[in-house]
Amino acid sequence: MTMFEDREKAAERQFIAERELPFKIAARRNKLLGLWAAKQMGLSGEAASRYAASIVNAEAIGHDDRIIIQKVFGDLKAHGSPAGEAVVFDRLREYSEQATRELGSATAR
Repeated sequence: MTMFEDREKAAERQFIAERELPFKIAARRNKLLGLWAAKQMGLSGEAASRYAASIVNAEAIGHDDRIIIQKVFGDLKAHGSPAGEAVVFDRLREYSEQATRELGSATAR
């Protein structure tokens, strides 16, 4: 392979990594939110993991934070949790920051 081809392949890998990162961050954030909400609803173990996965999948379908917030808020409300939409939004923001720190530092290596 020529030096040009090596650079081209490296640039392609970099481009793909940069495009994947936001999706990975959103998935991690949603999983953390789902696990938090599951705990609020009294779920644990496999049930908590399944609920968190459903939150990750909801994002994949809608690509909209409002969908995630409304789903989690509705589920919490249905389980009698006093957490309001503002609490869910705050958690979403908190977990977004956490996921960015975790995954950003992992990709910087």
